[in-house]
Amino acid sequence: MRHLYHLSVVVAPVSVSSPRILLITPPLTQLNTPYPATAYLKGFLGGHGYHVRQADLGLELVLKVFSAAGLRRVFLAIEQGPFDLSDNARRMMRLKQSYLSTIEPVIRFLQNKDNTLAPRICHSRFLPEASRFDNVADLETAFGTMGLTDQARHLATLYLEDLGDLLKETVGPQFGFSRYAEKLGMSATSFDALHEALQAAPNLLDQMLLELVDELVADFRPDIVGFTVPFPGNLYGALRLAGRIKEISPQTYTSMGGGYPNTELRTMREPRFFDYIDFLTLDDGEGPWLRLLEYISREKTDEVVAPLAFQRTLLRNTAGAVQYIDFPHAAIPHTEVGTPDYSDLPLSEYLSVIEVLNPMHRLWSDGRWNKLTVAHGCYWKRCSFCDVTLDYISRYETAPSALLADRIEQIVTQTGQTGFHFVDEAAPPLALRDLAIELLKRRTAITWWGNIRFEKTFTPDLCRLLAASGCIAVSGGLEVASDRLLALMEKGVTIAQVARVTEGFTQAGIMVHAYLMYGFPTQTAQETVDSLEVVRQLFAAGIVQSGYWHRFAMTAHSPVGKQPDKYKVVPVGPEPGTFAWNDLWHDDPTGANHEQFGPGLAKALYNYLHGVALQEPLSFWFDFKVPRTTVPRQLIQQAIQEPAKPDAARPNGRLFWLGNCPELALRKGKKGEQAVLTFYEQAEDFEVAVPAAVGSWLHGLLRGLTTDYDTKVLLKDAALTYPTGIQPWEQFLQSAGWQLLRSKGLLVL
Repeated sequence: MRHLYHLSVVVAPVSVSSPRILLITPPLTQLNTPYPATAYLKGFLGGHGYHVRQADLGLELVLKVFSAAGLRRVFLAIEQGPFDLSDNARRMMRLKQSYLSTIEPVIRFLQNKDNTLAPRICHSRFLPEASRFDNVADLETAFGTMGLTDQARHLATLYLEDLGDLLKETVGPQFGFSRYAEKLGMSATSFDALHEALQAAPNLLDQMLLELVDELVADFRPDIVGFTVPFPGNLYGALRLAGRIKEISPQTYTSMGGGYPNTELRTMREPRFFDYIDFLTLDDGEGPWLRLLEYISREKTDEVVAPLAFQRTLLRNTAGAVQYIDFPHAAIPHTEVGTPDYSDLPLSEYLSVIEVLNPMHRLWSDGRWNKLTVAHGCYWKRCSFCDVTLDYISRYETAPSALLADRIEQIVTQTGQTGFHFVDEAAPPLALRDLAIELLKRRTAITWWGNIRFEKTFTPDLCRLLAASGCIAVSGGLEVASDRLLALMEKGVTIAQVARVTEGFTQAGIMVHAYLMYGFPTQTAQETVDSLEVVRQLFAAGIVQSGYWHRFAMTAHSPVGKQPDKYKVVPVGPEPGTFAWNDLWHDDPTGANHEQFGPGLAKALYNYLHGVALQEPLSFWFDFKVPRTTVPRQLIQQAIQEPAKPDAARPNGRLFWLGNCPELALRKGKKGEQAVLTFYEQAEDFEVAVPAAVGSWLHGLLRGLTTDYDTKVLLKDAALTYPTGIQPWEQFLQSAGWQLLRSKGLLVL
């Protein structure tokens, strides 16, 4: 194993011999769409002239295992192994031939290559069934009579999960469809358990994974292999693969970056880690990779002329110690990171699965979504539970809407897919507004969703604009649903505000998913029950359609982790070690017994999102005594019924018309000559009748709004050109004609 030198090393000028770069997503992240890290880096490095190849070995491992040939190897290994099988596993072994004959048709169906299989899956005994089918939901109720393909996709997912259970019980104990040996990477203050697992002989799934990387390295012959490790469940696979590369191609460098190192390994001092990985980079990878590639290019020339200048990089030096090198290079601006490049990823091979009957979770697991970031970091960056001290949150940068629209169009051209998931920590409302206008201006038809804050800038009109640009869903943090705790965590929202924002999204036809949290420091049993009541009212009002409860976790990089005394919690471990350091254990002496609330909260939410048991008392969900709620029964209804600010009070609002230019005609009536504007829209035609002088002015205003997206027409600008001597401006803004236009798509942003 070669050691890397520290700052005294000098290297040669950049060689014309460009390093060959292989970027790998190790198992496992998502089955339905590529994790975007390698596509981002490939786009950036490709723009700098480097030869880059990428591979999703999580997907490739799943396709290798879940094939007729792969399952034969699995069944044979189980038959020959010393496994003490459960009744469920023995049943599956008896159905071996059924699994072997159905696995490839099911995979093709989940890849959307043979949707005609859906009726057989739903209406015949096509799939062998094991324990995952024991509690299958009422599919007619869940999917409706028209959702045949969705029903089949859910059943096929259960079938795969049955096989996944068999793997975990036998030849692949670390397997999971969205993780791989996750427990080895979670809260791993010591490297010992990982090292022991990596030194052990590979199991069958490991062997299949190593076969994939053997083929990849032999075919591409990379100079450096980079692994993205976004989650603990990617760490073991990355290190297994890196160790194999060291065996078969010792001259090849290995590098690692991603969300897990960025949060867990910032203080890592474990030399054994570098038996597998040469360079560990922190935060955004673009800058550190340019420095690494400069080093490799110069090293290949065997010339030594300049000092080594790595950026945000951990390595092992000649003394065998872990060293952090960070020359003061500027971060790559968000405007210069380039467009994600999905080429050489097998986009048609990903699987669209439906794991749980939750409409928002379906977006995460079903369908192929191009990933894109509207802005780097978080514009709020105050939430006390969040890693606000780290670069991926703290460094906030935007990009012009025209540049974002260019990137979107490039990705659509490359992938043929028009679905986008904006993966921001919290997409800024004004940036989304400008992007929506740019997309409408270009008539770029996409479908998109993303994460936001439920802040008041998301007015009903802005929600309608986003919907017109293709937005179908948003997710945001309601968290504890308690105004006291929302203030303590510096969330910057109130319950009433969340209600009004979610109402605006829902009325615009945009699905709303609420991130919910329980167990925040000092949260009492009363506040936990009151939070559930707020959630119940949100679902009962129909303004939140999906949600998920998360248990609060204290992290080393959050305000709570850095100032536990301020939040009245007591850190109790783990003791710092030489490896990972992020998740902190804590006692909450003034709070409730948070753990006991988890099952009841989850059960209540599952029923609420299906519209079930919304009128049951909250005590119904718990097997212990809980306090009565103190939340008024009409809290949410009163919040959403609060009157909005009238248009006359918004003179600086920008006018935007979502419809087409109307036709203008003059008619004589009882009240004199009137102008009639006739609108021809996608779903309906309608007319607006106004005084003749107003009609000509209004027609000109709408014609300008439909043809000129670049000129911002404010409400006060329109008032200046409004004809005088007739209906006063403020009165016109309350007239039936104006209100009809507002309801049909005239927005004030």
